[in-house]
Amino acid sequence: MVNILKVIVFGFGILLGVSLAARGEEIPGERFKGLDEQVQEIKSDVLSIAAELNQLEEKLLYPSNTQLAIFVSLAEGETFRLDAVELRLDGDKVTRHLYTYKELEALRKGGVQRLYTGNVRIGKHQLELVYQGKSSGGSDFRQEEAFTVEKETGPGIVEITLAKSEITFRKE
Repeated sequence: MVNILKVIVFGFGILLGVSLAARGEEIPGERFKGLDEQVQEIKSDVLSIAAELNQLEEKLLYPSNTQLAIFVSLAEGETFRLDAVELRLDGDKVTRHLYTYKELEALRKGGVQRLYTGNVRIGKHQLELVYQGKSSGGSDFRQEEAFTVEKETGPGIVEITLAKSEITFRKE
């Protein structure tokens, strides 16, 4: 949608310039500069509207009373290389993520990644997390953990901190 609006705005600017040139008029520098500023202002408005639409879409898709968000981070000082994480909710695979170098560096610097957001009914749910990577010595490893999460009314947040030897689980 944003791309369509950009094309429309760009096309409008070109048509205005062509129509003035076709009439044999020169476009004064100040007038052209004013048009450029208007185009930039319209672009800014379009981007703002797009951001608002994304927020509204998220509220519609994931109402706060059924929303469950699961975040993952690395334990402080961990040196292993995280390659992939897979998350299952009640036995169904809900997400799998392969990490890039930049994402891994962000996690090592204390970053937190939203691994999953979805609608979950109130009650107990089984979470299974599988993560794999390479240890600082270069050997492959694979860890698997299971947790029980109780979803209550309102949005739920689960934070999982990964370490080579254990997983820390925290529910808010």
